[in-house]
Amino acid sequence: MQVSEFNYNLPEELIAQVPIKNRDESRLMILDRANKTIEHKIFKDIIDYLEPGDCLVRNNTRVIPARIYGKKETGANVEFLLLNNIEGDIWESIVRPGNKLHVGSKVIFGDGILKAEILEIMPGGTRKVKFEYAGIFNEILDKIGLMPLPPYIHETLKDNERYQTVYAKYDGSAAAPTAGLHFTPELLDKIEKKGVKIANVTLHVGIGTFRPVKEETVENHEMHSEHFYIKEEDVEKINSTKKAGKRVIAVGTTSCRVLETIANEDGLVKVTEGDTKIFIYPGYKFKCLDGLITNFHLPQSTLLMLVSALAGKEFILKAYEEAVKEKYRFFSFGDAMFIK
Repeated sequence: MQVSEFNYNLPEELIAQVPIKNRDESRLMILDRANKTIEHKIFKDIIDYLEPGDCLVRNNTRVIPARIYGKKETGANVEFLLLNNIEGDIWESIVRPGNKLHVGSKVIFGDGILKAEILEIMPGGTRKVKFEYAGIFNEILDKIGLMPLPPYIHETLKDNERYQTVYAKYDGSAAAPTAGLHFTPELLDKIEKKGVKIANVTLHVGIGTFRPVKEETVENHEMHSEHFYIKEEDVEKINSTKKAGKRVIAVGTTSCRVLETIANEDGLVKVTEGDTKIFIYPGYKFKCLDGLITNFHLPQSTLLMLVSALAGKEFILKAYEEAVKEKYRFFSFGDAMFIK
């Protein structure tokens, strides 16, 4: 299967640069897989498509302000993007300019409240970095760090909380699970009152989610690894839903990837913590997932391949063509789609 088969034309002005004023008033495209129909709604209408006994599975990771700017001992300016916490105060980071940051290089951030030393050059050119500080690391990042917005967003984010879901809980992501950005506490409350269960998984989204597919054939692409876990109470909600013959609906591709990583052939899940490199593309047989709430994804991306695996490539590309025609907003701060 060729990567070029997952292309579509997107006018640049449809790439959303800022969040919509009210989270749940973004647009919502409904894709009915069985009948191959497309409807246009507002996101808060999602409640009309959820049934009592369904289970929404959302990713409650929290984005850390992982982009930090500092100076080498020589005075040269440098930029770090924290990717993942290896252990203790040691992180894997993308560093710029990479050719100036060798093993042993030392960097100072925020007038010295944070210091770093390059320990190792890792495969792919990232660096293993050890940080030194007094106090709490995440509080220091809150003071000096910036949200690591995707490369296609050029506007400055005025409120960091708009790049967090309202239920974000556990620090660790370098990017938001953006399908969840549309939910408000009020909408979630209404959904629960309707009899829909809400379960959580935690997957810390890596910056690899934005890396383009460089292979020409889909099957040759290797996915980045992301850390996840799921707790007993959430396992029980998901499994009771499957056993009752009701639907498990993932909020976002990250939640979907956790479910499909841990599910057995009957679609049941168990308490698990680990890393996933699961790559879902057409031909994949879903084990746990019955529906997906998601945003609109980049051309030729692994996420476009995932939704194509669920709804069919031709149907997805037709829906994207219609979204462009109807001037939907695309990508992280854009509109949403429900594949039912």
